Amino acid sequence: MKEKERTKNISLDSIEESKMSEETKAKLQKISLFAITWPILIEVSLQTLMQFVDVFMLSFVSDEAVAAIGVVNQILIITFVLFNFAAMGCGVVVAQFVGARKPKDVSATVANAMLMNLLFGIFISVVIVFFREPLLGIFDLSPELKAYADIYMLIVGGTLFVQAMIITIFSVLQAQGNTKDVMYVSIGMNILNIIGNYLFIFGALGVPQLGVMGVAISTAVCRVLAMVVLFYLLYLRVEVKIQLRDYFALKGAYVKKIMKIGIPGAGEHLSHNGSQLVITVFITILGTAALSTRVYALNYTWVIATFSMAMAKGMQIYIGQLVGAGLMEYAYKRMYRGLRISLLVAVSGAIILGIFGEFFMGLFTSDPDIITIGAILLMIGVLIEPGRTTNMVVISALRAAGDARFPVIVGIISMWGISVTLAYYLGIYLGLGLIGVWIALLADEWIRAIIMLFRWKSRKWQQMRLVDEEKDTVKSTA
Repeated sequence: MKEKERTKNISLDSIEESKMSEETKAKLQKISLFAITWPILIEVSLQTLMQFVDVFMLSFVSDEAVAAIGVVNQILIITFVLFNFAAMGCGVVVAQFVGARKPKDVSATVANAMLMNLLFGIFISVVIVFFREPLLGIFDLSPELKAYADIYMLIVGGTLFVQAMIITIFSVLQAQGNTKDVMYVSIGMNILNIIGNYLFIFGALGVPQLGVMGVAISTAVCRVLAMVVLFYLLYLRVEVKIQLRDYFALKGAYVKKIMKIGIPGAGEHLSHNGSQLVITVFITILGTAALSTRVYALNYTWVIATFSMAMAKGMQIYIGQLVGAGLMEYAYKRMYRGLRISLLVAVSGAIILGIFGEFFMGLFTSDPDIITIGAILLMIGVLIEPGRTTNMVVISALRAAGDARFPVIVGIISMWGISVTLAYYLGIYLGLGLIGVWIALLADEWIRAIIMLFRWKSRKWQQMRLVDEEKDTVKSTA
């Protein structure tokens, strides 16, 4: 009798689970990529705007200040990539757990990612503060540029652990579909950052006129305030509340999943930024004007790439949830639709920049050499953008499906074997300067883009799903 009752209960549970699975799949199919992406677009746009505003307002100090902060940001971007190994892995795992309707696993994954990135963030902050002089020494900066770079690196670098927490919570909230929360926080950060920059650069309202130091203080304060707000939002949004004790114990099952995606994903970004760091060293050989030109041109590149970055983030969330729910064919087709839209917007924007390049460069500087070379770089950007956009979108989709190793292997080979090698050969050895460097970037982006498209078409990613329907719910969180 008891055996029959038990069998009956198991059967009912299976029917209920199957019904819930079908409901989840139907719900995911109704969610549009646009609904997930538009708040991310605003959030990414605001992040890009923050960088743009910093550079624009620093240009009132001097071109030297812009060049110095451009060098420091090249170093700090690498630390952001290191933080992303946990945040990115956490985001993908959470998205798949959300698709599979496993809220307990979502909360446990979040707690483990937060602890990992906090400890790592504190370590990186200490390293940046105590070793900033040797790091800046790599670039052989002039005394004036080094003074600007040192103070900025001390203040912003010393608070990098805050950025580690922000990146992680951003990733978690977005993976759960709470993209509007991240958007609102980004809006607040930007408003405060612009106000802070204005006060410290121009000495308004009796505030000390601190220039580069003021921009650094403004950036650090904005991040601290954002972190506090994000912690509050996190506790509002998680379905199963995270207990304080959960932050003090790493659980192997979750750490393994996070690292399976995070380490290769961060490796791909780390390779990219590492190669860009080496290329920046090459550009320092060309002088301060070349450094400033690169910073100005890249700022416009980030503006154009904003939509593609948003689509890539949205794609990672969307594909992750679809794969978690087992909707492989639907995920396959939706990637191509998102890619077509991204290419249309990105290429259109790049063409506008290329046509009016001198006008846009003139907004930053009056130096005729910088304006001329910068305009040429923006024209080359029209050819670069299709490759760059394809890489961002397709790689995010592959990563979301669990296929994280392939992109990083291809990336390392292409970025260092093609981009860095050609940048030196064309830019320095043949004397083409920044134009040669941009041609090297063009070759790298296009070669990787073609390979990534063939990888998606092969459907090998369909065999790499992270969520196991029977084994993934860990008893310790039940």
